[in-house]
Amino acid sequence: MKRRKQPAHSHMFQVRIWREDLGAGQSEWRGKVQHALSGRRRYFRQWPDLLVYLQEMLSEVEAEDGSGEAFP
Repeated sequence: MKRRKQPAHSHMFQVRIWREDLGAGQSEWRGKVQHALSGRRRYFRQWPDLLVYLQEMLSEVEAEDGSGEAFP
């Protein structure tokens, strides 16, 4: 089987999602996103927050490695 070449500037994230019991029959989905190499993590309760955090993390990582490329 042929291995595909990884893009030069790729990043791996781990996303964990779970249902939190709020009591009185109420619950909500919560999550955590973590950058695999740096270990930076953020917790979120709404899906749009996940996207914002991913964009922020990628911008920070790209700025640190000096590539100057940011997430669109």
